[in-house]
Amino acid sequence: MRENRVAKAAGTPWWMCAAGIAAAVYLGFQVYAPSLHGPFVFDDRDQPYCLPGFSNLIWPWIGGGRPLLMFSYWLNRQMGNDPFGFHVVNVILHILNSLLVFLIVRKLLQRSDSQNRSSDLLGACAAAVFLLHPVQTESVAYIAGRSECLSVLFFLAAFAVFLYRRPAGASWAAAIAILILFAAAVASKEHTLALPAVFLLTDYYWNPGFFLAGIRRNWRIYLALALAGACGAVIVARVLARARSAGFGIQAFTWYQYFFTECRAFFVYLRLFLFPSGQNADWDFPASRNILDHGAIVALLAIVLLTGAAIYFRRRYSLASYGFLIYLLLMAPTSSFLPIQDPLAERRLYLPMIGLLMVAAAAVRGLRASPFKLAVVSGGIALVLATLTYRRNQLWANDIALWEDTVRKSPGKPRAHFQLAFAYYADGRCQEAVAQYAEMARLQKPDPHVLVDWGLACECAGDPEQAVAKLREAAALQPTAHVYSQIGLVYARQARWPEALEALAQGEKLDSTYAMIYCYRGGIRAATGNFAEAVTDYQHALALDPGNQTAQQGLAYAQRQSMPPRH
Repeated sequence: MRENRVAKAAGTPWWMCAAGIAAAVYLGFQVYAPSLHGPFVFDDRDQPYCLPGFSNLIWPWIGGGRPLLMFSYWLNRQMGNDPFGFHVVNVILHILNSLLVFLIVRKLLQRSDSQNRSSDLLGACAAAVFLLHPVQTESVAYIAGRSECLSVLFFLAAFAVFLYRRPAGASWAAAIAILILFAAAVASKEHTLALPAVFLLTDYYWNPGFFLAGIRRNWRIYLALALAGACGAVIVARVLARARSAGFGIQAFTWYQYFFTECRAFFVYLRLFLFPSGQNADWDFPASRNILDHGAIVALLAIVLLTGAAIYFRRRYSLASYGFLIYLLLMAPTSSFLPIQDPLAERRLYLPMIGLLMVAAAAVRGLRASPFKLAVVSGGIALVLATLTYRRNQLWANDIALWEDTVRKSPGKPRAHFQLAFAYYADGRCQEAVAQYAEMARLQKPDPHVLVDWGLACECAGDPEQAVAKLREAAALQPTAHVYSQIGLVYARQARWPEALEALAQGEKLDSTYAMIYCYRGGIRAATGNFAEAVTDYQHALALDPGNQTAQQGLAYAQRQSMPPRH
């Protein structure tokens, strides 16, 4: 009965709703099937779900930024740390978002032309494009991309409640529902603070002549959003104050250089929506240091002209005008004045795509095609998009394939070479890893962390002398117990015991609480037949890190060897 009421409220027979949901679930899992077993990649490795020793208690997870997002990761972690479970949740979120896109685009089509009977079909087409478009892959196949999927789920749900509220004015129930969804969206990712502006623009467009009256009728919503928005702005300011890759304090751009750069990026996103070729996991997009650099002034003028045209023709082409302004509005949090380390990333189109879908729906409706022709053409487009998305997911299923593709497209991006080197090393292709680290160093001076990884790759490739050289270079820049423990480990594997013990002693001076110092030294004691001291070192390591499996196994072996023989 409840399903019938929901279907009736949507204006669509329940069996069509059920069929649409089933199709969305089937298609969503089909096109993303290759990446479901894909590994943790890129920023995933810095997240708590990839850190073996990270606490399973909930508070360390949600105590920082984006608490609802981190709570979702915590739930996944409780069910195991296989990437498969994380990927499945992302796909489910994406499918739910596509269903919300259907409800939203369908409702706006009805508002812009109450006589048009193609709103269901065009809404379904928009939802299918959202679901199957290859540019969405980064937000779905990339586990850290859940910040997009989850925040957009709450954003679109709040927008749907706003659109389907009673005409006489929002009730307290609707206002509270929107407030909760808005808070959940901001607690998942900060760009969703644009929601109140979307509501205002919507009331302006679809309540002609009654804009202020519409605000008064929905005062409960706007009051709640104003209070929540103020709180959200404070939270975002605190997040940005701690952020290393975003905010006005980053070194890569000034705010106006970032703005000029984003004027050009604006049209890259449009091109990716219309012609999704040349996708890249890590774009090497040059910055515009002034308004003339890389033609930024041309892009800026084009945006101004398009915006002016959208405003001028708002009555004649209301949905297309509204959709373009929604796209502009939703791009603004990440692609305007607030600098972000990466000037272009495909996942930033995930939410703003709904504005482009409105423009596309308005354009298709203007063609006055028959429902049969529209269904055939839409099916063909969906098939092409599904094929492209499936192929894109095949890359995300394998980190080596992903980063080889990225290096081909961004050969001048140091980070792409680092990620490929890391993937090669993890796969045991150590000579290739060393070559990629060398290429990265040619493009950018390596930091101590990169030098450590480079040194370990050199050792894996059979060059211990070069490995020690890179590790000592790292120690000269940033001396840590970890670096010296790795130097000791390299020497120990060559049976150069005095040099190994000297390096471990240096590490102990830097940090006497670093458990691996004693673990490695215990291994050296055991290898040289000094099992009593090995037991002492292993016990010390376990006192500092009780879960250290290497120390546990080493201690058991040393204790067996130190026992007197039986007669």
